[in-house]
Amino acid sequence: MVGSVGFGPNLDIRGHGIRSARHDCGIRILRLYVGFRFSLPSGCDPKTPLASCTDSEDELKDLLPSAADGGGRGWGGGRRRVGEMALMKDEVDIVIPTIRTLDFLESWRPFFQPYHLIIVQDGDPSKTIKVPEGFDYDLYNRDDINRILGPKASCISYKESACRCFGFLISKKKYIFTIDDDCFVAKDPSGKEINAVEQHVRNLITPSTPFFFNTLYDPYREGADFVRGYPFSMRSGVPTAVSHGLWLNIPDYDAPTQLVKPRERSTRYVDAVITIPKGTLYPMCGMNLAFDRELIGPAMYFGLLGDGQPFKRYDDMLAGWLSKVVCDHLGLGVKTGLPYLWHSKASDPFVNLKKEFNGLFWQEELIPFFQSVVLPKECTTAQQCYLELAKLVKENLASIDPYFIRLADAMVTWIEAWDEFNPPKPAAAAS
Repeated sequence: MVGSVGFGPNLDIRGHGIRSARHDCGIRILRLYVGFRFSLPSGCDPKTPLASCTDSEDELKDLLPSAADGGGRGWGGGRRRVGEMALMKDEVDIVIPTIRTLDFLESWRPFFQPYHLIIVQDGDPSKTIKVPEGFDYDLYNRDDINRILGPKASCISYKESACRCFGFLISKKKYIFTIDDDCFVAKDPSGKEINAVEQHVRNLITPSTPFFFNTLYDPYREGADFVRGYPFSMRSGVPTAVSHGLWLNIPDYDAPTQLVKPRERSTRYVDAVITIPKGTLYPMCGMNLAFDRELIGPAMYFGLLGDGQPFKRYDDMLAGWLSKVVCDHLGLGVKTGLPYLWHSKASDPFVNLKKEFNGLFWQEELIPFFQSVVLPKECTTAQQCYLELAKLVKENLASIDPYFIRLADAMVTWIEAWDEFNPPKPAAAAS
């Protein structure tokens, strides 16, 4: 009996309580298919392709992916052509923390020149940072940060790459791509240079699948799809908040691993993008990272680290743990994999060991804590989630070290600064 199939309008076999805002095209196709198979038009063979044996071809075209539109309207609810992504220059800011002349930008000129750069100078503000000609950029040093933020500048780290957060804060673009100044353009196995910005944007504008793993990795890529057995009710995915890229040449190792493997290089190019499952934390590296400011920006705070703090070289790790907890709670996706870049310089492992010493021990307590956090359902925005996390950090981690009280206070200050520089839009405020 067809009715016993049970695909009603409110079906939610995902079990996570979050339905896509888009129409669930998967269920529509399944209903169409089931209805067709149980009431075949006269003269049609059951083995005949659905689209060629019904009057529903137009509906299928609206639902299924199409090569003509760069991957189709299909499961992702709409994908943009590469040419359209190139026109997104007004939606992307590139944030670069630095202490040196930015000659590395010459490598990126063909890919970065259309975009606006936000350069955050760390360290001595009297030092002159030279930027190659031809780039559209704003450069801020510590004096600028103090002037612009006033007392709230205390939440921006000093002598740590976490200073990049200032760029996240003042940007007005939808997407942020952040990169370190010792990273250069990589090449894929065919020898073609990799446009990291384009790949990150592609990752962000297509959905994620954090609630059920697809064994063909990213089903929204050209040449891939959902495999047999993947629930139709979950094929619309969820919005992607974070795109985490990888590196060739110098791997992102901690100091002990650097000391054990001083000559090891990352040479494997894996042509894949995967969604990190819900409930799974990961070590986020800030040297090749993009995110959607509107979805997760308030939670993309790299903490209070660096000069005068006992916690160093864990700024991106901390941001990764916290933002992933927020993404999981809000039903947002995090992807890792492509794009690659070329990491050119290995930092001193002995200096790193001194910086990382506390973190190497603390992470064994911090990670289980963040894995166990359950945010209240009343937290419906990234800001609300982050303030709740700040409270939990103060209540639960201060026993490890008093530093975590300062960190929690800085997290609150960060949200206050975010709200000041990113007030809600009138429509959002009204809703």
